Amino acid sequence: MSGALSHIRVLDLSRVLAGPWAGQILADLGAEVIKIERPGVGDDTRHWGPPFLKDAQGENTSEAAYYLSANRNKQSLTVDFTQAEGQRLVREMVAKADILIENFKVGGLAAYGLDYAALKELNPKLIYCSITGFGQDGPYAKRAGYDFMIQGLGGLMSLTGRADDEAGAGPVKVGVALTDILTGLYSSAAILAALASRDQTGQGQHIDMALLDVQVACLANQAMNYLTTGVAPRRLGNAHPNIVPYQDFPTADGDIILTVGNDGQFRKFCEVAGLPALAADPRFSTNQARVAHRTELIPLIRQATVFKTTAEWLAALEQAGVPCGPINDLQQVFADPQVQARGLRVELPHPLAGSVPQVASPIRLSATPVQYRNAPPLLGEHTEQVLQQWLGLSLEQIAELRRAGVL
Repeated sequence: MSGALSHIRVLDLSRVLAGPWAGQILADLGAEVIKIERPGVGDDTRHWGPPFLKDAQGENTSEAAYYLSANRNKQSLTVDFTQAEGQRLVREMVAKADILIENFKVGGLAAYGLDYAALKELNPKLIYCSITGFGQDGPYAKRAGYDFMIQGLGGLMSLTGRADDEAGAGPVKVGVALTDILTGLYSSAAILAALASRDQTGQGQHIDMALLDVQVACLANQAMNYLTTGVAPRRLGNAHPNIVPYQDFPTADGDIILTVGNDGQFRKFCEVAGLPALAADPRFSTNQARVAHRTELIPLIRQATVFKTTAEWLAALEQAGVPCGPINDLQQVFADPQVQARGLRVELPHPLAGSVPQVASPIRLSATPVQYRNAPPLLGEHTEQVLQQWLGLSLEQIAELRRAGVL
């Protein structure tokens, strides 16, 4: 069965996470994605270890776990496009491609004749996605942008962390490079929209994606909390700014998360917790009242939750229809029966380690499902294959390009 994008060819000139994440989404959906890398060096994240993938003897391979997270289903081609012959090869491939993804600094590829303006003349149908920290214009356009910095600059860290009056107060970044991931997701959506437009017009276009734009857009309800009131939301730890109780609570042997989304669920919780008076109290009977009186309500709930174990609370609350959950570490996540039932860990054959674990795509399509065709490639693993299939080069021509340092 062919993937939804099996007719699409992608050149992925991006490194690290946001661009490769977008490329991996397209590759999972069936696109032929060629990862173009610098000879001898490759994507920065190939070296971002430990940890590294281990071989059958338990020894480290050359493949960093970070790199392995965002590059499956791709083919690796090494080309030095700082050389004229390397530029020629890339341009010849662009003439046969549908999409190009890059995350160089603004104007960085123009010196090599690989900017959108130049490549549009070569292939008017090309969809060219540029991913930068701050976009193609504006006073910060020339600056480099990194996820951690954007989480701070874009407001996310002002909302993440314990409240100012609590121990350990202060801004905290999210535990994964979430801005990069979200930018990859938005980029893949933009690319698919551009493909749909091209089906109607026959023309490609330039996509200008910025980490800062994505981060601000993803402030979501917190941004609207500010824009509608003029008051900047403050850090609340694990609490929700608009819903109470919607946070973690201590149990006899750990913690539990309560996500009470409406007044009916709150009444059910109070029944299970043996606190029916709270549901009848006008300070707590509606969500609006609970938000106004959270400082009085939360300690009362905490005093009750510590008398049962996490498992006891989960069983009782789930039976009553009150949304709740544990706080799992990653070992517990991948041992969870629902995670296992959904097949969220997959294994792919790997030339150095025998196999490599991967986190499955969350996309479930009934007619054109995601396919796991190959593991994240070794550096330059498919150079000969790609140049033969795309450009018809002979092995002798490829060997000559290697001798010249182009590959």
